[in-house]
Amino acid sequence: MAGRVLAITGAFGVLGQAVAKAAAAQGCRLALIDYAKDAPGGLPAGEDVFVQGGVDLTDAVAAGAAIDAAADRFGALDALLNIAGGFRWETVEGGSMESWHGLYRMNVLTASNASRSAIPHLKRSAAGRIVNVGSNAALKASVGMGAYAAAKAGVHSLTQALAEELKADGVTVNAVLPSIIDTPANRADMPKADFAAWVAPDDLAAVILFLASEEARAVTGALLPVTGRV
Repeated sequence: MAGRVLAITGAFGVLGQAVAKAAAAQGCRLALIDYAKDAPGGLPAGEDVFVQGGVDLTDAVAAGAAIDAAADRFGALDALLNIAGGFRWETVEGGSMESWHGLYRMNVLTASNASRSAIPHLKRSAAGRIVNVGSNAALKASVGMGAYAAAKAGVHSLTQALAEELKADGVTVNAVLPSIIDTPANRADMPKADFAAWVAPDDLAAVILFLASEEARAVTGALLPVTGRV
């Protein structure tokens, strides 16, 4: 992975930070992109890290500008890791249609816009990669997960469609499907749960980085469950 250029969306979140730190430890050059304006402390830094905050990836023009800026900074782009996304729990009956629109935009549209912008750059890489973050909940949605599961199912279909579209160009497209990720927010929402059964961000980051590596050349169109012991 040393020297490979990775663009990471949602890089300021818990999973994004874990992926960024693991990638930096492997010698990657990183473009860290997020909707939030201010980067959290502890992110990788230095000449091999390019931080872009305040980027609205639901805007195709803004997404294109961010991806192009990343490729211009490093002279190439080898992998796009679409980690940006969002979650909301509410029932269909008691919820709002705005949740459906919002979760679609946060999960599907961000990945679609970033991917479309990255494709020309990835085609020029010797090992272009796109890795999306889907959800195991989209395989069988439970109560309160209708809008979120539907949005993540869209990410799954986007992954498969792009894999078919780009396989002749040597660009692979895959998605990881986590169950509950062990984050402070999830612990606060479910304080009585068995946290040890959840997926640690570092473990999920390791799978994402494998799929972003040159060694994953034989894997494309995969929806890979990463569910811990849930």
